[in-house]
Amino acid sequence: MINVYTDGSCLGNPGNGGWAFLIAEEKDIRYRAGFKKNTTNNQMELVAAIKALEFLNKYNDITINTDSNYVKEGITTWIFNWKKNDWKTSTKQLVKNRELWERLDNLCEKKNISWCWVKAHNTSKFNNQVDELARKAAESLTESSFN
Repeated sequence: MINVYTDGSCLGNPGNGGWAFLIAEEKDIRYRAGFKKNTTNNQMELVAAIKALEFLNKYNDITINTDSNYVKEGITTWIFNWKKNDWKTSTKQLVKNRELWERLDNLCEKKNISWCWVKAHNTSKFNNQVDELARKAAESLTESSFN
């Protein structure tokens, strides 16, 4: 089982955003991070999970740790009704970030993924590290846009 931590960050909402994932395997820690202009925190949370699953495309047993209830509940609970109701919420509104949800859903097919919620800014060392990576990615975009 591969253990992954994901996080998204946004400076303003919308604003410059960053995403990151961290893979923790015994003594081997790997990570990736990136950024995007004019995005939202929820989009960056989704992109972090998508990028992690794309990176781990050859693995089937994955645990994804996220501090985003939006991502965890969305992919484990809400998405089934969204698809059944033609991508509308229980209040008949269009689901936000549908394209990202569809990408994430497709990546989850045929995989054994455990989605675990972790409390943000708490005692999880790896969640705190991935939070910092995502924030720094967003900040680097802001810093580079002034050069």
